[in-house]
Amino acid sequence: MSSSPISASPYEVLGVSPTVETDELRRAYRRMLRETHPDTGGVAVDFHAVQWAWEKIGTPGDRAAYDRGAGSSRSSASGQEQQQTDWAPSEGYNARGTRPSSTIYGDAGGWYRERYLQLLREWRGTSIAKPYDPQLVRSAPAQIRAVLATAIAVEASAQALDSLGIGYTIWHGIATTTAAPGLPDETLDHIVLGASGLFALASRDWGGTVRTRKGELIGAVLAEEERPVHRLSVQARFVAKACSVAFTALVIVIPDGSSAESLEVLGSIRGTPTLLVWRSRLPHLMRTGLGTLPFRGGAEVFDIRTRLRAGIRFA
Repeated sequence: MSSSPISASPYEVLGVSPTVETDELRRAYRRMLRETHPDTGGVAVDFHAVQWAWEKIGTPGDRAAYDRGAGSSRSSASGQEQQQTDWAPSEGYNARGTRPSSTIYGDAGGWYRERYLQLLREWRGTSIAKPYDPQLVRSAPAQIRAVLATAIAVEASAQALDSLGIGYTIWHGIATTTAAPGLPDETLDHIVLGASGLFALASRDWGGTVRTRKGELIGAVLAEEERPVHRLSVQARFVAKACSVAFTALVIVIPDGSSAESLEVLGSIRGTPTLLVWRSRLPHLMRTGLGTLPFRGGAEVFDIRTRLRAGIRFA
C-alpha cells in the first residue's frame, strides 16, 4: 500500500471516521477483511490495503502515533523499524558512490515543490511555517496533495536513474509550453539519453492502482479527463521539435505494485512506443532499451546530446 500524500488514509480504507471508537474500528477491520478477501470474491490489492491500514492504526499506540503524524512504530516484516512519514524535499537523492556517474542537468521535482507551496499558501491564505507537516498535508485538498505526490515520485525516479552511471545524460524538469493559456509552463519530468536510446519520462503516483485501455491509463484514482499518456506525448513532441530529435520511447514511471505488470507496452503514438514501468525496473529498462540498437554509433549520441543541451530550457 502506497504511503504517498494522495493515498487513502487508514481510516478511509476501513471506511470509518478518524474519531471512531476502538471497538467499532475493530469491527470495521474484520468486516473489510471478509469483504476484500480473494477467497470471498474480493481483490488482493484491497485485501492488502486493509491489512496495511490495521498495521497503521490497529493498536492504541500506533493509532496515536499516526494521528500525531509520526506513523507506526511497529517493526516491518523485514525487522526494520518503520520510519516517520516525511514528505519534505530529499537533500541526498542523487548522492553518488565512487564509480563514475551520469551527467545530470536540472532539478528533479523542484517545479512541483514550488507549485505545491504556492497552492498551499492560496488554500490557507497565509504563509506556513511547516508546509510538510503530515497532519497539514493530510488535511489539504486532494489536488494539492496530488502535486506533492508527483514531486515525491519525480524525486524517487531521479534517484533510480542516478544509478545508471557513466554513458548516460539525464535532464530533469524540462520546461514545455504545452499548458493551457494563462497557466504556468508545464514540465517534462525526465529525459534520458544513452546507447540504449532517447527516452521521455513522466513519473506519477496516484496513490492507487491503474489499468490500461486502448493505449491510455485508466482507473478510479485518476482525475476526470486525465490522460497521462497523451499529456506525455504532447510534451515529448514539443521537445522533439524544439531540439530536432526523435524519442525512442515514451515511459510513464509508477510506484511498484501500482499496475498488474511491472512493465507493459501500451502501444505507440505516431510510431513512438509508449510504456508503463514500475520504478524498480526503470534502471534496467534504460540500460536495455527496447532490445534494438537505436543509434549508429557514439557520434550520433553526441550529436543528439548537443542538440538537447542547446534546445532545452528548465522550468
